[in-house]
Amino acid sequence: MTSLRDIRRDFLNYFHAAGHEIVSSSPLVPKDDPTLLFTNAGMVQFKNVFTGQEKRNPPRAVTTQKCVRAGGKHNDLDNVGYTARHHTFFEMLGNFSFGDYFKEEAISYAWNLITKEFALPAEKLLVTVFSEDDEAAALWKKIAGLPDERIIRIATSDNFWMMGDTGPCGPCSEIFYDHGPDIAGGPPGSPDEDGDRFIEIWNLVFMQFEQKEGGTRISLPKPSIDTGMGLERIAAVLQGVHNNYEVDLFKALIASSEDVLSSKAAGEALASHRVIADHLRSTSFLMADGVTPSNEGRGYVLRRIMRRAMRHAHLLGATEPVMHLLVPELVNQMGDAFPELGRAQATIESTLQAEEERFQRTLGRGLALLDEATTGMREGDALAGETAFKLYDTYGFPLDLTQDALRARGMSVDEDGFNAAMEKQRASARKAGFSSGDAAPDAVWFGVRETAGETEFLRYAASEEAATLKAIVASGDTQDTLEEGQSGELVFDRSPFYGESGGQIGDTGTITFENGAKFVVHDVQKRAGDVFAHAGILESGTIKPGDTGHLSVDRTRRDRTRANHSATHLMHRALRDVLGPHVSQKGSYVGPDRLRFDFSHNGAVTPDEIARIEADVNAVVRQNLTVETREMSPEDAIKAGALALFGEKYGDSVRVLTMGCDLSSPDKPYSVELCGGTHVARTGDIALFKIVGESSVSAGVRRIEALTGEAARQYLEQQAGLAKASADALKVPAQDVPARIQSLLDERKQLERQLADAKKQLAMGGGSGANAPAGPEKVGDVNFTGRVVEGVGGKDLRGLVDDAKRQMGSGIAVFIGVNDGKAALAVGVTDDLAGRFNAVELVKAGAPVVGGKGGGGRPDFAQAGGPDGAHAQAAIDAMKAILAS
Repeated sequence: MTSLRDIRRDFLNYFHAAGHEIVSSSPLVPKDDPTLLFTNAGMVQFKNVFTGQEKRNPPRAVTTQKCVRAGGKHNDLDNVGYTARHHTFFEMLGNFSFGDYFKEEAISYAWNLITKEFALPAEKLLVTVFSEDDEAAALWKKIAGLPDERIIRIATSDNFWMMGDTGPCGPCSEIFYDHGPDIAGGPPGSPDEDGDRFIEIWNLVFMQFEQKEGGTRISLPKPSIDTGMGLERIAAVLQGVHNNYEVDLFKALIASSEDVLSSKAAGEALASHRVIADHLRSTSFLMADGVTPSNEGRGYVLRRIMRRAMRHAHLLGATEPVMHLLVPELVNQMGDAFPELGRAQATIESTLQAEEERFQRTLGRGLALLDEATTGMREGDALAGETAFKLYDTYGFPLDLTQDALRARGMSVDEDGFNAAMEKQRASARKAGFSSGDAAPDAVWFGVRETAGETEFLRYAASEEAATLKAIVASGDTQDTLEEGQSGELVFDRSPFYGESGGQIGDTGTITFENGAKFVVHDVQKRAGDVFAHAGILESGTIKPGDTGHLSVDRTRRDRTRANHSATHLMHRALRDVLGPHVSQKGSYVGPDRLRFDFSHNGAVTPDEIARIEADVNAVVRQNLTVETREMSPEDAIKAGALALFGEKYGDSVRVLTMGCDLSSPDKPYSVELCGGTHVARTGDIALFKIVGESSVSAGVRRIEALTGEAARQYLEQQAGLAKASADALKVPAQDVPARIQSLLDERKQLERQLADAKKQLAMGGGSGANAPAGPEKVGDVNFTGRVVEGVGGKDLRGLVDDAKRQMGSGIAVFIGVNDGKAALAVGVTDDLAGRFNAVELVKAGAPVVGGKGGGGRPDFAQAGGPDGAHAQAAIDAMKAILAS
């Protein structure tokens, strides 16, 4: 059997031997396209090359690209696990020619690989071509010797690829494998083409035209090749199976889930195991590329995939988190080809475990809400679609789980209503800006890069240098001059200014020109990859490309930024030591004023942990050791122990930063990371490190804010001043302030409890004589207690209702608390009357009187609220009227 590993390796080696550069997969989050939800095809990372906005050398490439299709136009989520070839995550094998070879070579490479290297029988293969592509049809006949009946012409857009309404485009040629007459289905283009007999395994795109606005189409001066072959599909063919989930990789993952769940992948359980195996891949790879579960955007899609897998684990009997236990087998199967998976393993496992614990609590809440929503429903009734969607969208309770729960009671769901609510949500998501289409990149900056070349960064020690102005960009385009008072972005052949990247903001400073002109730099950004754009305003004079400028960085600001950036690295190591190796960077801000660091961790960092982190960082600062940097390949750097950021794609050479001595093993460095930012010369230059804030960013992601140097000293001085002022006000020594404050808080809580008890006694019958509240009255044949109580909050009303019910034995109690003019309603019905009266219906009758809407609860207890407490007694009267009717 040819393993999936072997196929991937052989494909890459085959094209590498044919002069193709092996290019690593790009991250699943497209770096330069915020409108594309996830990378969904192999050509995504080469898009700017195909559009001509970037040049690439060598002009041939081969990749195995990570892809996810689980949102937008390309959404396979609902089919996964139930069909033979749908996945949320898949690998796309592809070979590319950027203006080099074209149709003949592409067809030859493909046919030789499939029939000779992979040894598939030629009689099992057929191809499609675009109906007008006579050239491709003739080449298939010449190269493969295929008869006309196995070269099928397709007239539709299925065999003509377009990047968008305009831009590069061209005909396609798809290769199909015939699984034999035992499987239903006809060849492509036939009425039975949707069957499973003939399966597409490879698509060759011949990019030879450019589509212009208005529908005109012209030939490209350098036609190109873009191909895509699903690794899982070709593996199924080569391993002699018809279902992708039966290839060796999925067999191993499913065997692991069988073991963990003590459930065989057979019968009704088979689809659940397949869902778990597929979703394990997509969620793990997304997290390895920096996506974290959240309630919006990519994080929302990730959480949805996670919860779908977890729901299937629940169906298989899981009562404890299990998904994280499957990650080691995934790393074992795919970590060699994608090392980022192993580097992120601890983060993936901890995030999956925390999410599953959260989802299991959600399941409990969802079932309780479902019970509440179906109160009063009978067998044969259908749950409102909007209610089912709320359970799904707000609580992560999937529609099919709702249907399963209701089916046991003989009930159903209004699916039309659910789908309408779903479409409304999708429309909102589309408005938020995500689509599966391609947004045009900034062509201006790619043009600048083409003419001016990349900016030579004068490394990290230089702060002043002379350079030649190569381009001016202002008002959205290149300019011949920049006049006094105008804002713009300047590009030089070289620069000592640091361009914003890696969380570190860009340098500021001044540029003076030989003609006396002065430009003030407010920011520096990297455009088109490696063009440094110095943004600011020309305070005096006139400048034009070709002028020589003296570039001077604000050194004081840079030094403060350096200290904060170096402290970020030291804190990263301290966080991993104190909290665990699962900690990984999820974002950062490094400026002259402060540093901010987002990292993976499920739970708040305690004061004791913060103190330990601060102590470790300051211990390394006091070592005052030289900070070392080295240039090496990413592979060698990671082997040497350097930490890399998930989701980053590094070049051929990286800068490795080493700082300090390990606090427990002095012969080892303290921090080793890949980083291109500016840093201190010695750890002692940081001077002092102080954490000033810790908070939550999203589920599983925390944020720490900190100060260094003079800013940290001033912060501590300010805190000391506040402590002294507090001590003076409390008239105690500074060290006794916490105890005195706690004492005052305890006194306040005691007084609040006494006040609450007094209010409760008054409401329930305190006082005497004429001031004593009246007892229960009869409304119809029912005991009724209805009272308006001033100054009693909604949270205290339930106790009043329960006390009144106990005193009456049988009856209905209504209490309305009025605070700051607002009303809180609470209604209770004793058990013996539950068949006649419903607390929810009663509170819904009273709420509108005080300006409220609706209300909720159970038949025996319900609550509502409203802004108009002046009509509280009228609300009680409205409820009494229902009892009297």
